[in-house]
Amino acid sequence: MVMDDVTLDAVDRGLVHALRIDGRAPFSRIGEVLGVSENTVARRYRRLRSSGVLRVAGTVNGTRLGYTSWTIRLRCTPDAAGSIAGVLAARDDTSFVHLLSGGTEISCNTQTRSADERDALLLEKLPRTRRVVGVSAHLLLRSYALPGTWLGPAVLSDDQAARLRPPPPEDGTQPPEDGTQPIEVGAADRALLAALAADGRAGYADLAKATGWSDSTVRRRAEALRAAGVLRYQVDIEPARLGFHAEARLWMAVRPSALQDVATAVAAHPEVSFVALTTGPTNLVAVVNCRDTEDLARYLTERVASLDGIATLESAPVIRTVKRAGPPLPL
Repeated sequence: MVMDDVTLDAVDRGLVHALRIDGRAPFSRIGEVLGVSENTVARRYRRLRSSGVLRVAGTVNGTRLGYTSWTIRLRCTPDAAGSIAGVLAARDDTSFVHLLSGGTEISCNTQTRSADERDALLLEKLPRTRRVVGVSAHLLLRSYALPGTWLGPAVLSDDQAARLRPPPPEDGTQPPEDGTQPIEVGAADRALLAALAADGRAGYADLAKATGWSDSTVRRRAEALRAAGVLRYQVDIEPARLGFHAEARLWMAVRPSALQDVATAVAAHPEVSFVALTTGPTNLVAVVNCRDTEDLARYLTERVASLDGIATLESAPVIRTVKRAGPPLPL
């Protein structure tokens, strides 16, 4: 799909913010909040989706299923980064696949369902690719900010947002603390999650075909998975469409005694769309979205530099995104 040159106006931006709050909010409710008709909202959504600018993706919170999450960095030969990034993006266990810096480095996130899957990817498949000259994998231990909470695209008032906000899941980010076991999903659940990954706003009739369930069963199960914190809906849109033209990944080594304070402070920055505690020589990873390179420079030299406890910081600009939350993007 080739993305058209679409400019977002105030209604489009309100729609994007509304869908970030609730990816499956009815168009009628969004219209009421935005002060436009349901037909206008539906027409705007179809235009943005068909042009490749926006899509809603159903994503899996692997923590609730007992999965482990990793952030991976790969260094490749100059001729190989694009094709290797494409292969990674085609996997159903990866997200946010980016080409960084000069195009010889790739970063991505992955969720592995078992130790065997982890070992197959990290110890066998990647190292055996001869054009990969270096791999580092960092276990994601705790998240402080997630893409769906990024404040950058926010245009609605607190009252408007409250009218759209769905009930909070039983457990949205962290493992169960009461000793309960991870939630079990079956084959039909996986088919449902795969269909929602491709189109988070797919109709219940289409989801019923994908699972073999009735429309009513699909509706109940999707709502149950969402309430349990397994299923999330994310808006997949290029930050540049919203005016943020400088995206970068940061890796920080933070003094352990200051780690909690630094992570919380960074997560509160409006430029930040992801922060997580990791293993490895750096222990905090973040994603920032700035208006331009000068804005990014100010962020690094003023906002981050003022935080006590950061020993080292490495930054790498994103030069191409191959996959975000949803299916791979056109190369």
